[in-house]
Amino acid sequence: MNNIAIFCGSNFGNDPIYTSLTKELGSCIVKNKLRLIYGGAAVGLMGVVADQVLSLGGEVVGVLPEKISNTEIAHKSLTELHVVATMHERKAMMANLADCFVAIPGGIGTLEEIIEVFTWAQLGFHSKPCGILNVNGYYDKLQELLMTMCNAGFLSEYHMKSLVFDDDPERLLNTLLQQKIVYQPKWVK
Repeated sequence: MNNIAIFCGSNFGNDPIYTSLTKELGSCIVKNKLRLIYGGAAVGLMGVVADQVLSLGGEVVGVLPEKISNTEIAHKSLTELHVVATMHERKAMMANLADCFVAIPGGIGTLEEIIEVFTWAQLGFHSKPCGILNVNGYYDKLQELLMTMCNAGFLSEYHMKSLVFDDDPERLLNTLLQQKIVYQPKWVK
Protein backbone atom coordinates (compact mmCIF):
# COMPACT_ATOMS: atom_id res chain seq x y z
CA MET A 1 0.00 0.00 0.00
CA ASN A 2 1.43 3.35 -1.06
CA ASN A 3 -1.38 5.92 -1.30
CA ILE A 4 -4.14 6.90 1.10
CA ALA A 5 -7.09 9.07 0.10
CA ILE A 6 -8.49 11.26 2.84
CA PHE A 7 -11.99 12.68 2.55
CA CYS A 8 -12.54 15.62 4.88
CA GLY A 9 -14.10 19.01 5.38
CA SER A 10 -13.18 22.36 3.90
CA ASN A 11 -14.09 23.79 7.31
CA PHE A 12 -12.43 23.25 10.68
CA GLY A 13 -15.54 22.33 12.66
CA ASN A 14 -16.30 23.89 16.02
CA ASP A 15 -14.09 21.72 18.25
CA PRO A 16 -10.27 21.91 18.22
CA ILE A 17 -10.11 18.10 18.52
CA TYR A 18 -10.96 17.85 14.81
CA THR A 19 -7.80 19.74 13.89
CA SER A 20 -5.72 17.92 16.50
CA LEU A 21 -6.65 14.42 15.32
CA THR A 22 -6.34 15.46 11.67
CA LYS A 23 -2.74 16.51 12.35
CA GLU A 24 -2.16 13.22 14.17
CA LEU A 25 -3.50 11.31 11.15
CA GLY A 26 -1.17 13.32 8.89
CA SER A 27 1.76 12.31 11.08
CA CYS A 28 0.70 8.65 10.89
CA ILE A 29 0.56 8.89 7.10
CA VAL A 30 4.18 10.07 6.95
CA LYS A 31 5.29 7.56 9.60
CA ASN A 32 3.90 4.75 7.43
CA LYS A 33 5.54 6.19 4.29
CA LEU A 34 2.21 6.73 2.56
CA ARG A 35 1.46 9.39 -0.02
CA LEU A 36 -1.60 11.52 0.74
CA ILE A 37 -4.28 11.83 -1.95
CA TYR A 38 -6.89 14.47 -1.13
CA GLY A 39 -9.13 17.18 -2.56
CA GLY A 40 -6.40 19.76 -3.23
CA ALA A 41 -7.65 22.65 -1.10
CA ALA A 42 -5.74 24.76 1.42
CA VAL A 43 -8.74 25.40 3.66
CA GLY A 44 -10.28 23.64 6.66
CA LEU A 45 -9.26 20.13 7.62
CA MET A 46 -8.20 19.56 4.00
CA GLY A 47 -5.47 22.16 4.45
CA VAL A 48 -4.57 20.84 7.91
CA VAL A 49 -3.88 17.28 6.75
CA ALA A 50 -1.96 18.44 3.66
CA ASP A 51 0.14 20.92 5.66
CA GLN A 52 0.96 18.30 8.33
CA VAL A 53 2.10 15.72 5.78
CA LEU A 54 4.16 18.32 3.88
CA SER A 55 5.73 19.70 7.07
CA LEU A 56 7.01 16.21 7.91
CA GLY A 57 8.52 15.66 4.46
CA GLY A 58 5.69 13.57 3.02
CA GLU A 59 4.18 13.70 -0.45
CA VAL A 60 0.75 15.18 -1.11
CA VAL A 61 -1.29 14.87 -4.29
CA GLY A 62 -4.32 17.11 -4.67
CA VAL A 63 -7.18 16.66 -7.11
CA LEU A 64 -9.26 19.78 -7.54
CA PRO A 65 -12.11 20.64 -9.93
CA GLU A 66 -11.30 23.62 -12.17
CA LYS A 67 -14.28 25.62 -10.93
CA ILE A 68 -12.89 25.51 -7.39
CA SER A 69 -9.25 26.01 -8.43
CA ASN A 70 -10.09 29.43 -9.86
CA THR A 71 -10.84 30.68 -6.35
CA GLU A 72 -8.22 31.14 -3.66
CA ILE A 73 -8.62 27.71 -2.02
CA ALA A 74 -6.18 25.67 -4.14
CA HIS A 75 -3.17 24.59 -2.07
CA LYS A 76 -0.04 26.14 -3.58
CA SER A 77 2.64 23.85 -2.07
CA LEU A 78 1.61 20.33 -3.03
CA THR A 79 3.86 17.66 -4.50
CA GLU A 80 1.33 17.39 -7.35
CA LEU A 81 -1.92 19.17 -8.11
CA HIS A 82 -4.28 17.76 -10.73
CA VAL A 83 -6.95 20.14 -11.96
CA VAL A 84 -9.89 18.27 -13.47
CA ALA A 85 -13.11 19.41 -15.11
CA THR A 86 -15.74 17.97 -12.76
CA MET A 87 -16.38 16.52 -9.33
CA HIS A 88 -16.95 13.14 -10.98
CA GLU A 89 -13.47 13.28 -12.50
CA ARG A 90 -12.03 14.32 -9.14
CA LYS A 91 -13.56 11.33 -7.36
CA ALA A 92 -12.56 8.92 -10.12
CA MET A 93 -8.94 10.12 -10.10
CA MET A 94 -8.71 9.98 -6.32
CA ALA A 95 -10.17 6.47 -6.33
CA ASN A 96 -7.72 5.33 -9.01
CA LEU A 97 -4.70 6.80 -7.22
CA ALA A 98 -5.63 5.53 -3.74
CA ASP A 99 -4.90 2.16 -2.16
CA CYS A 100 -7.25 2.85 0.77
CA PHE A 101 -9.75 5.50 1.87
CA VAL A 102 -10.39 7.30 5.15
CA ALA A 103 -13.09 9.82 6.01
CA ILE A 104 -12.53 12.26 8.83
CA PRO A 105 -15.13 14.81 9.98
CA GLY A 106 -16.58 16.88 7.19
CA GLY A 107 -19.83 17.83 5.58
CA ILE A 108 -22.16 16.23 3.11
CA GLY A 109 -19.43 15.98 0.44
CA THR A 110 -17.21 13.98 2.78
CA LEU A 111 -20.09 11.67 3.63
CA GLU A 112 -20.96 11.19 -0.05
CA GLU A 113 -17.34 10.39 -0.97
CA ILE A 114 -16.77 7.69 1.65
CA ILE A 115 -20.17 6.09 1.04
CA GLU A 116 -19.50 6.01 -2.69
CA VAL A 117 -16.13 4.21 -2.39
CA PHE A 118 -17.61 1.89 0.25
CA THR A 119 -20.40 1.05 -2.21
CA TRP A 120 -17.85 0.41 -4.97
CA ALA A 121 -16.06 -2.07 -2.69
CA GLN A 122 -19.35 -3.80 -1.89
CA LEU A 123 -20.05 -4.13 -5.63
CA GLY A 124 -16.55 -5.44 -6.39
CA PHE A 125 -15.30 -2.41 -8.35
CA HIS A 126 -12.25 -2.31 -6.06
CA SER A 127 -10.87 -4.20 -3.08
CA LYS A 128 -9.39 -1.24 -1.21
CA PRO A 129 -9.95 -0.81 2.54
CA CYS A 130 -12.29 1.93 3.74
CA GLY A 131 -12.23 3.52 7.17
CA ILE A 132 -13.74 6.30 9.20
CA LEU A 133 -11.90 8.32 11.83
CA ASN A 134 -14.75 8.72 14.30
CA VAL A 135 -13.57 11.80 16.17
CA ASN A 136 -15.62 12.50 19.31
CA GLY A 137 -18.40 10.20 18.11
CA TYR A 138 -18.91 12.33 14.97
CA TYR A 139 -19.88 9.28 12.89
CA ASP A 140 -21.76 7.31 15.59
CA LYS A 141 -25.13 7.93 13.93
CA LEU A 142 -23.78 6.78 10.55
CA GLN A 143 -22.51 3.58 12.15
CA GLU A 144 -25.94 3.10 13.76
CA LEU A 145 -27.67 3.66 10.40
CA LEU A 146 -25.44 1.12 8.69
CA MET A 147 -26.14 -1.37 11.48
CA THR A 148 -29.87 -0.75 10.98
CA MET A 149 -29.39 -1.54 7.28
CA CYS A 150 -27.52 -4.70 8.24
CA ASN A 151 -30.17 -5.79 10.75
CA ALA A 152 -32.91 -5.13 8.18
CA GLY A 153 -31.18 -7.29 5.59
CA PHE A 154 -30.05 -4.53 3.21
CA LEU A 155 -26.33 -4.66 4.06
CA SER A 156 -24.43 -7.88 4.69
CA GLU A 157 -22.60 -8.33 7.97
CA TYR A 158 -19.38 -8.90 6.00
CA HIS A 159 -19.69 -5.52 4.30
CA MET A 160 -20.71 -3.80 7.53
CA LYS A 161 -17.55 -5.08 9.20
CA SER A 162 -15.37 -4.12 6.23
CA LEU A 163 -15.96 -0.41 6.90
CA VAL A 164 -13.62 0.23 9.83
CA PHE A 165 -14.64 2.81 12.44
CA ASP A 166 -12.05 3.95 14.99
CA ASP A 167 -11.41 7.05 17.08
CA ASP A 168 -7.62 6.63 17.10
CA PRO A 169 -5.75 7.68 13.92
CA GLU A 170 -2.81 5.31 14.34
CA ARG A 171 -4.94 2.29 15.23
CA LEU A 172 -7.30 3.00 12.31
CA LEU A 173 -4.43 3.27 9.86
CA ASN A 174 -2.76 0.12 11.17
CA THR A 175 -6.02 -1.81 10.80
CA LEU A 176 -6.50 -0.60 7.23
CA LEU A 177 -2.90 -1.39 6.28
CA GLN A 178 -3.48 -5.02 7.33
CA GLN A 179 -7.03 -5.39 6.02
CA LYS A 180 -7.72 -7.61 3.04
CA ILE A 181 -11.00 -6.99 1.27
CA VAL A 182 -12.40 -9.94 -0.63
CA TYR A 183 -15.29 -9.25 -2.97
CA GLN A 184 -18.50 -10.85 -1.78
CA PRO A 185 -21.66 -10.14 -3.73
CA LYS A 186 -23.93 -7.93 -1.65
CA TRP A 187 -26.60 -10.61 -1.56
CA VAL A 188 -24.26 -12.98 0.34
CA LYS A 189 -25.10 -12.82 4.05
